[in-house]
Amino acid sequence: MLSLAQARLGIPRGVRADAVLAVGTFVLVVVAEGQRLRGGGGSVAGVVASWAVVVAVCGGLFLRRRYPVVVGWFTALATGVYYLLSTVDGPLVLVPIMVLYGIAAQGRLRAAVAIAVAMVIGVGVDTVLPRNDVTGTAVFMLVGWLVAVVALGSARHGRVAYAEEQARLRATEERLRIARELHDVIGHNISMINVQSSAALHRWKKDPAQAEAALSAIKAGSRETLRELRATLDVLRRVDEDAPRAPAPGLARAEELVVSAKLAGIVVRIERTGAERVLPAQVDLAAYRVLQESLTNVVRHSGAGHVTIRLAYGDRELTVAVEDDGRGAAAFPAGPGGGSGVAGMEERARALGGELSAGPRPEGGFVVRARLPYGVTGG
Repeated sequence: MLSLAQARLGIPRGVRADAVLAVGTFVLVVVAEGQRLRGGGGSVAGVVASWAVVVAVCGGLFLRRRYPVVVGWFTALATGVYYLLSTVDGPLVLVPIMVLYGIAAQGRLRAAVAIAVAMVIGVGVDTVLPRNDVTGTAVFMLVGWLVAVVALGSARHGRVAYAEEQARLRATEERLRIARELHDVIGHNISMINVQSSAALHRWKKDPAQAEAALSAIKAGSRETLRELRATLDVLRRVDEDAPRAPAPGLARAEELVVSAKLAGIVVRIERTGAERVLPAQVDLAAYRVLQESLTNVVRHSGAGHVTIRLAYGDRELTVAVEDDGRGAAAFPAGPGGGSGVAGMEERARALGGELSAGPRPEGGFVVRARLPYGVTGG
């Protein structure tokens, strides 16, 4: 990922970065080899061979992203050949070290360790050769460099992997949030429209007045669905723009849910206890969605005639309870087709540090109870 500092400084990346590394290393080697040529050291064949190896090793940097392990082994072995041919302790060893870092940064730790061990063994063997240009101290320093390079590359891989995993988790959470929001926005009104349309069909001939009322409710529900859907999609389209103009749903609109349920033939009563207060936006929205989803399930599945909504305002949390006198657990069918409403309500409650329970009541019917803390307080 391109950082802001890299963008400002114009630091090259990708193939351009490899080209800069290759050219820079080649220039350093040319400077070192130039001193050798001025001193007249080495035969012509040795000089030509060493220069050919230098060009091949530096050129290998252009392929290190496509064939990292192959280029790693090639540059390590070719650099060893170079030091056997040349009398100059040149900087060509930088190339296999850079390639080694890239291999470790890609997560290929075994290959990186194998190449590093081969380089140490190769340099260690040079200590016993007649020429004996390498000392034990040099081998020890090389080991330190290689360990550091592999460790840094591995750490880089870990950071990138962690960032990618966090990005995937955020994307998954966002998809779930969008799915939950769309379910809550559309599910309630569509369920009400379905109930009212069924009522209108049955009453069309027997009671035209009630059928007309049901059709009016369908019109109002469909208009509300379109409004909320447009508002939700408008929020999803926004990227670093102004906040949405329309306020998020909250308990101030609870009476709209009550009216909607009453049109479906259900008597709904709201009981409030405790000192009412201005709720945090997320708590207000979560409470509204709990009421909305609970009433939707009552209308669709329970066969209940009466529903009691209890809102208890405590010092630290809001408790929401929706009780009905329907068919109990049948109000929330499980299995395929049973919907994801309860799971969505539980996720909303947990996101606020609260909890939600749903189950049959001992006296009959069903109850959904949510505990929604106002906020996290230190203590």
